[in-house]
Amino acid sequence: MTAQSIRLHSLEYRDVRTYIIAALFVVGNVVLPQICHLVSGGGLTWLPIYFFTLVGAYKFGWRVGVITALMSPLINSMMFGMPPVAMLPIITMKSLILAATASCFAHKFNRLSIIVILGIVISYQLIGTAVEALMINSFSAALSDLTTGLPGLAFQVIGGYLTIRYILNK
Repeated sequence: MTAQSIRLHSLEYRDVRTYIIAALFVVGNVVLPQICHLVSGGGLTWLPIYFFTLVGAYKFGWRVGVITALMSPLINSMMFGMPPVAMLPIITMKSLILAATASCFAHKFNRLSIIVILGIVISYQLIGTAVEALMINSFSAALSDLTTGLPGLAFQVIGGYLTIRYILNK
């Protein structure tokens, strides 16, 4: 899978497309977790609430990423009780870190490759784990995404790459 130059969009908050595109990614971040939660432990294993934040922030910029990162956990929690309210600050924080990281990597490298997406996932997880450890005062508990969620992290890398590539070709 070779690197592919990309046409990035950095949509502004005053642009209605920002909200339409973010709403589509939020819907994805609501539907995908519900599918994963059909299997016991599916949310913890597949980490689905982050997927469309990665895709949206990478292709459409940090504003779409921030809206998706803020709204996805909140709507999921309000509608389905997942994530639990106690986990909202941590998941929202990790989602925001992912949005910032994906947008920064996209603009820095201005190309799509599996290595760039892998770098995003590793970076947001390392930063998110460190911040979570400080928030909950437990490094071992903060490592759960890196242990239980390995299949989800692999899905973010491979699925994220393929989804962004698909969007680029449309």
